[in-house]
Amino acid sequence: MFDKILIANRGEIALRIERACKELGVATVAVHSTADADAMHVRLADESVCIGAAPSKDSYLNIPAIVAACEITGADAVHPGYGFLAENARFAEILEEHEITFIGPTAEHVRLMGDKIRAKEAAIALGIPVVPGSGPVTDFEEARAFARDIGYPVLVKAAAGGGGRGMKLALFENELEPALITARNEARAAFGDDTVYLEKYLAHPRHIEVQVLADGQGNAIHLGERDCSLQRRHQKLWEEAPSPALNASERVRIGETVAKAMRDLNYRGVGTVEFLYEGGEFSFIEMNTRLQVEHTITEMITGLDLVIEQIRIAAGAPLTLRQEDIRFNGHSIECRINAENPATFRPSPGTITHFHPPGGLGVRVDSGAYAGYTIPPYYDSLIGKLIVHARTRNECLMRLKRALGEFVVDGIETTIPLFISLISEPDIVDGNYDIHWLENHLAKPGTRG
Repeated sequence: MFDKILIANRGEIALRIERACKELGVATVAVHSTADADAMHVRLADESVCIGAAPSKDSYLNIPAIVAACEITGADAVHPGYGFLAENARFAEILEEHEITFIGPTAEHVRLMGDKIRAKEAAIALGIPVVPGSGPVTDFEEARAFARDIGYPVLVKAAAGGGGRGMKLALFENELEPALITARNEARAAFGDDTVYLEKYLAHPRHIEVQVLADGQGNAIHLGERDCSLQRRHQKLWEEAPSPALNASERVRIGETVAKAMRDLNYRGVGTVEFLYEGGEFSFIEMNTRLQVEHTITEMITGLDLVIEQIRIAAGAPLTLRQEDIRFNGHSIECRINAENPATFRPSPGTITHFHPPGGLGVRVDSGAYAGYTIPPYYDSLIGKLIVHARTRNECLMRLKRALGEFVVDGIETTIPLFISLISEPDIVDGNYDIHWLENHLAKPGTRG
């Protein structure tokens, strides 16, 4: 096991990793920007190092500063959390060059799955079903010919994309060229790479993702699926496990397909393989080679600590769990509590004057927020996650309704009122929604927040 782990992140995920380290008896180092000097993850770490100014490019994305912090504190491993440098292959390589362990997959696998075109090619080779799509498209005529072949509508997507950036929809041929231009411009600005490709647009799919755990020694298992279909602008807001859309045979089929693919790939660590699901068919869209924000609901239905498993595997331990050891128990839902106006989604940084998280059986809150904490305007607006667990989905919904009613965050605006309104929607109660449902719902007069 490692002696000391540096956590190259902030907020609730940094705190989550610290807790896992403490349960393993491993010392922790928190890094922080000048804006995060009073953050909870800094307060609770064994050591802390300021690595730069408030903008993330000067701090949480500052690789030389993070490596220097490792050397100063004697950290022998780095956990990147999610976001920031979690899927930066060069960061993983630099750490290894300095004899510091990157708690994650190999740089090779991070780089492979970070390129959406290469990832799709790899998925096909591994026997994973994919959405019909093209390779890189370099000009309009090439794109038009492909779009005519697979049929409209089509999505133009950035090869290095994520989070909905560099993704544009063309319903008809006259929309294709503007979509190409806009997607390329967004991709160049966001990722420094304007490579794009085309993909068939599915009308009413669910977003289903499969959690995997592998040791890089030929062993891999799946931990079930999560349904992440409630999204706004391709950003997930509500996730649940298991999916209310799948039956038992579909669940087993896609889980076993993904686990076998990870064994064949000789993958290491945690990962999530994401699909669009429509009409009983799964279509691969991407793989995230890191811990997911929504890993919590998988933990609730399996009883496993995914961060502890990550750390053990990174330390060289083989996977001790077999697929038959995994027992799924009940249902779990996560709501992402963002510091945003619940109607306009405008960010709402500021000082929290009162903070009262809900409690009781089956209720978990992952957050670094507290009364008196000032949320800086420089980073993602996620301030916490409300996770509930119960024996059945209906019980889970009732528990979530109760917990949302107890959750108090004053001084800033949050998305809590949005979730309170959603919990009574018939489609949500029935589990009858797809990836377009929330945006269509929000477009209706008088339905927001």
